[in-house]
Amino acid sequence: MPIFETMKFSSKTLEKAVDALSMLPSIGRKSALRLALHLADNNTEKKDKIIAAVMALRDDLKSCKKCHNYSDNDICDICADVARSHKTICVVESVKDVMAIENTQQFSGVYHVLGGVISPLEGVGPEDLHIESLLSRVKEQDDIEELIMAISPTIEGDTTIYYISKLLEGKVKVSTIARGVSFGGELEYADELTLGRSIHSRTTYTQEITI
Repeated sequence: MPIFETMKFSSKTLEKAVDALSMLPSIGRKSALRLALHLADNNTEKKDKIIAAVMALRDDLKSCKKCHNYSDNDICDICADVARSHKTICVVESVKDVMAIENTQQFSGVYHVLGGVISPLEGVGPEDLHIESLLSRVKEQDDIEELIMAISPTIEGDTTIYYISKLLEGKVKVSTIARGVSFGGELEYADELTLGRSIHSRTTYTQEITI
């Protein structure tokens, strides 16, 4: 058994910090111990800044009431930006995808974050996603011209696109990003050039699969 799984701590406070930090993605106990010791060894001002930032994530971070992106206010800066095209909505799985697409600087519309994809095997149905609020946006904003489905090209992603396109059939143009992103790949890991080209070269969605 690895030494960091069995080692004894001289301080319960340090042990609790390591336990907490090791709960983060990609952080093992060895890395968690290194981070905890770094925080313990550094000045109070640095620790206070980190603690304050983490507390703000819990207390101050909001979900945009319109697109479900993270925000400091009820409406995020992207949705509030009048310079962006509100007639084109890019539908994504997560906030990470918004950040990935924004980094390409190839999209000037707005977003809608679903919060995942339909996955019966994982127990995720349409009611668990922000699909209803997307339908409401299309209904309430009658000048929406296009929904770009920037969803990872997986079976679950394609199922989600198909489901939404059926609900909006005849109401708005639905397109998908070009398959520069390999099937089964995650949008957040695509390089900026490939992702940017995929959005720029998007195609009108055709309902080619059956469920």
